[in-house]
Amino acid sequence: MIAKVNKNAKRQKRHVRVRAKISGTPGRPRLNVFRSNANIYAQIIDDVSGVTLVSASSLDKSIEGPTGNKEAARKVGALLAERAKDKGITNVVFDRGGYIYHGRVMELAEGAREGGLEF
Repeated sequence: MIAKVNKNAKRQKRHVRVRAKISGTPGRPRLNVFRSNANIYAQIIDDVSGVTLVSASSLDKSIEGPTGNKEAARKVGALLAERAKDKGITNVVFDRGGYIYHGRVMELAEGAREGGLEF
């Protein structure tokens, strides 16, 4: 019998590898991305104090329409950048969460860049 590949376990291993190299500081926090089948979530985290500074997701009331596509991901990135700007955050470290930088993850990053975040 052929064993089925656990894609989420492989993603988590990649994420651990990436997280060993990047960390969010108060001056340059980490922009973390989580992608589910139906939604996409993003947080800006200060790893030194272990605090989430800003968060946004496709479940927010301001995001209308379908939530699991690239347009929604771009809106989430723009919303996150807007909230970060209100808190005075402009520079972040991008943590793709073990996902390939493609599709919805890339759209979220582009939306955040258009909103004014630098990474």
